[in-house]
Amino acid sequence: MSKSGLPEGFLWGGATAANQCEGGYSEGGRGLANVDVIPRGEDRFPVMLGKKKMFELDEEHYFPALEAIDMYHRYKEDIALFGEMGFKTYRLSIAWSRIFPKGDESEPNEEGLQFYENIFKECKKHGIEPLVTITHFDCPMHLITEYGGWKNRKLIGFYENLCRVLFTRYKDLVKYWLTFNEINMIMHLPFLGAGLYFEDGENEEAVKYLAAHHELVASAAATKIAHEINPDFKIGCMLAAGNTYAKTCNPEDIWKSMEKDRENYFFIDVQARGEYPSYALKELERKNIDIGITEEDKQLLKEHTVDFISFSYYSSRLTSAEPEEEQTEGNVFATLRNPYLQASEWGWQIDPLGLRITMNAIYDRYQKPLFIVENGLGAVDIPDENGNIEDDYRIDYLKAHLKAMKDAVNIDGVDLWGYTSWGCIDLVSASTGEMKKRYGFIYVDKDNEGNGTLKRTKKKSFEWYKEVIATNGANL
Repeated sequence: MSKSGLPEGFLWGGATAANQCEGGYSEGGRGLANVDVIPRGEDRFPVMLGKKKMFELDEEHYFPALEAIDMYHRYKEDIALFGEMGFKTYRLSIAWSRIFPKGDESEPNEEGLQFYENIFKECKKHGIEPLVTITHFDCPMHLITEYGGWKNRKLIGFYENLCRVLFTRYKDLVKYWLTFNEINMIMHLPFLGAGLYFEDGENEEAVKYLAAHHELVASAAATKIAHEINPDFKIGCMLAAGNTYAKTCNPEDIWKSMEKDRENYFFIDVQARGEYPSYALKELERKNIDIGITEEDKQLLKEHTVDFISFSYYSSRLTSAEPEEEQTEGNVFATLRNPYLQASEWGWQIDPLGLRITMNAIYDRYQKPLFIVENGLGAVDIPDENGNIEDDYRIDYLKAHLKAMKDAVNIDGVDLWGYTSWGCIDLVSASTGEMKKRYGFIYVDKDNEGNGTLKRTKKKSFEWYKEVIATNGANL
């Protein structure tokens, strides 16, 4: 252990997703993906919810993922900046349609494979260990139009094919892998999470659970394939986390908060423990939902659990058994306003101690190593007359959360492998499609309408985070 109390070799870094930073949507043989056809503006949520059919690009909408921040052409510059900050790891995701443009081909696209190989080698040049999300809200459109997305069991085989190709090609370049980003998001934004579009009269809840089951089986299959190809691979699952508090000590409120937490733990219970929890099976039974689970599925899930649990944490949540009006929005999860907490400009409640609480809850539940792969503050950054960004509010947010993280490790004994702040470079917001909602240590000159030079500028937080990493968290 270092003097900060964090392990020597602790993996400090930052995180992005291909669809929010990469761009180059029609280059290098890449196919169209669900994330490409999600517009900014009033149609964004209906499309992400699977309520509005938008299967191709049109002239009427602005689609922010098409160019994003053009990391496709600028990754060397960006990775050099990550290296300058001292990153030990960089979490990024693969655009599935860059490897298999349609998703169901037997042979991969070499140009796409070479692109990521170049990125991983660039990371290694700067001493950065890649942490790769195989699917971060990313599904080739052909798999949606032809098969209906993840509600079709055939996607398991296509995903296995993708994984086999990735694990074989990058077996000496990547050690840490995540199977699906925020797998519980299927229940909240099903087109984004699983390429689901609902026809009139469909039982939406049944379709979402079926798609989730297919992703869970695919995740276990990926874990099996990974360990066969390289036993040193570490495979993780990924949860949109944040404990749910009860509004009062009324047992009805306590029960409600427990139910809300279970909604999120549901999928991780399967990935980490190897079987559906009894409460989930009972719920499916009550709702008369058949997810088509086979004996082979059960065996695969049981024998191939993940090596570690990764999660995002932005805020805690609050619930009550009594319906209330004071709702706020916190990263898609509606929650009651907590009178003890301040909120960000987007209404996300800021709760550093909640990170420590969440870490302990997850570690107590699974007893597997943890990895915080998303945490950060979305804020409007306005350059001063010299072009500098004094983002002390971001430093304050991160400092408080890192202190809570250290307490969970040093005082509570949580086994934590690393921390990657979300959006280490400004990128397109997944929820709103905006650029002005910025998370980065690096400012990117681009606005909500897509205007700007894409010039990269270090913010004040850049030097602060560099010092945090250099001291392994001793100097916050």
